[in-house]
Amino acid sequence: MLESITSVLHQVPELALFLALALGYAVGQIRFGPIQLGGVCGTLIAALLIGQLGITLDASVKNVFFMLFIFALGYAGGPQFFANLNAKGLRLGLLCLIEVVVVLALVLLATRFLGLDQGTAAGMMAGAATESAVVGTATDAISKLALPAGRIAELQANVVTAYSITYIFGLIAIVIVTSQIFPLLLRVNLREEADKLWEKMGGAQTDGDGVQATPEMVGRAYRISRGAGRRLDALQHIFAGRASITRVRRHGKVLPLEPALRLRNNDEVLVIGHRPALVAAEAILGEEFADTTGLNMAVSAVEVVLQQAALVGQPLRQLALPSGVHVAAVVRGEHSMPPLPDLSLQRNDVLRLYGTTEGRELNTALAAIGKRVPTGDRSNIVYASIGIVLGVYIGGFSAKLGGIPFSLGTGGGALLTGLVFGWYQARKPGMPGIHPSALDMMKDIGLATFIACVGLASGPQAIDLIRQYGLSLPLMGVLIAVIPASLSLLVGHFFLKLEAPVLLGAIAGQQCSTPALSAVQNAAGNSTPLLGYTITYAISNVVLPLLGPLIVALAGSVHA
Repeated sequence: MLESITSVLHQVPELALFLALALGYAVGQIRFGPIQLGGVCGTLIAALLIGQLGITLDASVKNVFFMLFIFALGYAGGPQFFANLNAKGLRLGLLCLIEVVVVLALVLLATRFLGLDQGTAAGMMAGAATESAVVGTATDAISKLALPAGRIAELQANVVTAYSITYIFGLIAIVIVTSQIFPLLLRVNLREEADKLWEKMGGAQTDGDGVQATPEMVGRAYRISRGAGRRLDALQHIFAGRASITRVRRHGKVLPLEPALRLRNNDEVLVIGHRPALVAAEAILGEEFADTTGLNMAVSAVEVVLQQAALVGQPLRQLALPSGVHVAAVVRGEHSMPPLPDLSLQRNDVLRLYGTTEGRELNTALAAIGKRVPTGDRSNIVYASIGIVLGVYIGGFSAKLGGIPFSLGTGGGALLTGLVFGWYQARKPGMPGIHPSALDMMKDIGLATFIACVGLASGPQAIDLIRQYGLSLPLMGVLIAVIPASLSLLVGHFFLKLEAPVLLGAIAGQQCSTPALSAVQNAAGNSTPLLGYTITYAISNVVLPLLGPLIVALAGSVHA
């Protein structure tokens, strides 16, 4: 049976690629407590095992898919990367600087004392820092070294093997320290601190489990008793922009909405807004009732990119929206932020507005914030292809830094053009760009296929590297993950004075670790750790991949 499968895979090696993807993503979905390896690491493990059969693919396959991934990575992160080049972003960027400097120092020390080659050093950095893109930029840099083809293949194989080992241990370490150990060192109850921060930012109190009901935006009908005698404008002030009365019916007749309209006993009103605000509306207006016949009205949700300079840095509560229009969600990069009144807005945030389709309120709100996000689902292939071509061309240039030859390579060049193209498209949302779903597909299939290809090629040499270094690689994976995170904890707590949820989220972000963020959010009970994560994640997700060529050059100089 095994021989027949092996024979088929040798005859059609492309089947090995898809087999590695299928098995890898299946393994990656298995959860061990708060730990989940993910599809990329699972694919790498599966590819290394299948690679023991001596099955390889043409090198051009991995190169093409890596270009797709690295450009998409830059494109997705471009808007937030440039938006965070401000005082607040650079302040938290100090944690990213700690990550870069300490990781480089530790890797070079290990290279010196353990006698690591360039491939193993680069793979160890990629795995311990849990940044898969470094695998691509490092292997690309190795391919340009003036070495025999056999030696280059060996070094590239070592990148993948060292990454697979250190990634597992680095991931486990960063998840445990951020969600379990660091709160103990800070001497705080993370859930209580997150609840305090949530309420401080204007959020409603959470229930005993710290989880709020969904959906966020709801509509409810009330029969006026307690609210009799109050004017609509006074009630709008009481709701503080979190809810709006969108329809009033009196004796079966719908009344025009005027600020001076005074409610009477037994008036029926429809209120639309954030769920927590409507939970308290009964105490202000009167009894809620279920039969909304004659009160219902159509509502719609539209998305707008924040571009008005006057709104950047302002809290959400300062957003002057027409009555009946509310912010249902704030999407920052790839993450949905908690739409709290004191959430500080950033340029290129995508605000999802929720309001009635009657009147011009939604159009007025759109004009006051920025430009509407197109609703089409098509992607501009021309735009993406030009970006990749320019990136590969730019990556071909080289320069000497301190006498060491250095170039961005294919990966670094495509990453930079992706950043610029993504930023420009966010500035011009009406211009055809790459749809978010297509972008996610480019990143996922690009990285997973690249990893599978190099894993298949590296399989036969993986065992030799493991035998050579033994427990050194797992130990370094833990140290390189924990030491910079611990230094960031000290700096963030004593120097930057960050709240515990924000600090722990920022540490997860400097490591580009989504599993660590999930673990911290589970421990916190709400999404306040995202306030720190999105900034450091945007910066590290750009800076860390650029370290691939640098660590290859520096590790080579250590042995020179």
